[in-house]
Amino acid sequence: MPASVSFSNLSWSTTDGTPLFTDLNLSFGSERTGIVGRNGTGKTTLLRLIAGDLNPVPGQMQVAGSIAMMRQEAMERPGDTISDLFGVQPALDLLDRAEAGLADADELVEADWTLPARIEAALLRCGLSADLQTSLATLSGGQRTRAALAALIFGEPDFLLLDEPTNNLDRAGRQAVIDLIQGWKAGAIIVSHDREMLEEMDAIVELTPLGVTRYGGNYSAFRHWKDTELDAAQRNLAHAEKVRAEIARRAQQAAERKARRDSAGHKARAKGDQPKILMDATKGRAEASGGANARLRDARREAAEEMFSAAREKIEVLHPLHMDIPPTGLSPGKVVLRLDNVTGGYDADRPIIRDLSLTIIGPERVVIAGPNGSGKTTLLRLITGQLTPQRGGVDLMVPSALLDQHVELLDPAQSLRENFLRLNTSADAHMAHAALARFGFRAADALHRAGNLSGGERLRAGLACALGATPAPMLLILDEPTNHLDLDGIAALEAALTAYDGAVLVVSHDEAFLKTLAPNRTIELQG
Repeated sequence: MPASVSFSNLSWSTTDGTPLFTDLNLSFGSERTGIVGRNGTGKTTLLRLIAGDLNPVPGQMQVAGSIAMMRQEAMERPGDTISDLFGVQPALDLLDRAEAGLADADELVEADWTLPARIEAALLRCGLSADLQTSLATLSGGQRTRAALAALIFGEPDFLLLDEPTNNLDRAGRQAVIDLIQGWKAGAIIVSHDREMLEEMDAIVELTPLGVTRYGGNYSAFRHWKDTELDAAQRNLAHAEKVRAEIARRAQQAAERKARRDSAGHKARAKGDQPKILMDATKGRAEASGGANARLRDARREAAEEMFSAAREKIEVLHPLHMDIPPTGLSPGKVVLRLDNVTGGYDADRPIIRDLSLTIIGPERVVIAGPNGSGKTTLLRLITGQLTPQRGGVDLMVPSALLDQHVELLDPAQSLRENFLRLNTSADAHMAHAALARFGFRAADALHRAGNLSGGERLRAGLACALGATPAPMLLILDEPTNHLDLDGIAALEAALTAYDGAVLVVSHDEAFLKTLAPNRTIELQG
């Protein structure tokens, strides 16, 4: 029987009762499928349902074949080694006893002498070469991700389940994952906003508040269909607005005609020119006809409002988010940042940044690049004063804002409005709501606790709080800004940065994002 995953009439709601899926019908075969959608639409929940972590109620799920899901918690247990990640430590212990002549005959029958070589091959396939007894705690985040992927493919499952597998990976790590997916012949269901990764998909499944839609082809094909849908939706909305206005105009005309007839009837009755019985009959026929026409107009008005509401809802789902960054007025000749032979890091004996000089003038866009562990985030912390250089000088000469991928400037216990007012002490509540609205947090959204937001929502909120300052920051420092954004969020950030007239200093491994940013230069760190 071919490997497959299918859902029938599945519904699922969050703990607060918010529905994610309603009567979901969806199937996956032995192909590579990307799962996309705005943050909060249930992408990770869908993976957990497939993996069996959650039970679909109501609804049914059928799985034919084996499934392996990469779990972040499996990479974070203290003391575990790479062999623990593979789940093969007992088998390796048996080989050690056999080599030492301590295994009995029954154990020797069970010994798998090919095991170390097969594990090494799986690690190399994912771009990692390491001893099996290496502690996971000593690996970088990217190295742990590669090790987890290797453990995943080691059992040759019928389906890989991956949730943002390229997050936190450097360029080499991202390419290793993409190469793995390119060559994967079984099924793969991948939640991702990495457009390079999504270009390798055979199909894209999008989750929206309106339901689920499957698109054949890769990300480029998906984007083409989405743009076509948005154009059609905008035409439908324009038509619905026209119909609604026309029905309202006709209703107004009918009301005016009725008012004229009623006025004429009152005058005729007052004159007494016609017998009362004839006038009552005429009035009765007019009221019956008017009542029928009124019911017809009401039905048409209700249908037009339903058509307009449906068209507007479609637009709200399809239309990209918008981030409105205010102008800074940064002049082209203004020195923004100067680093003079800066040396520093967390280990005084082995500083990771050594004798680095850098000057940013005017609205330059500068990328800090390098492999994981080369000191990119350390450099940003030296620039922003979170770390003090051991040698050299850092001169930050304009107002700036730092957005790290975890958005640590936000207090998770405070609402977005409270965070904004704490970070912008000269602002009032009206200014806070206005700034937050520019980044999609309108009305009551500003009262949501920061700790309850998704990763993408936190970044948007952080941008709103940082860029809503007075004066607006002339230097925007971004550390892996697209890691937790959905595709619409990335598009909105790219559009905002394209319009931003200040300087940008960014750490990112997202090639598509960097291409849109169009940096003036790249500083490569070697570590």
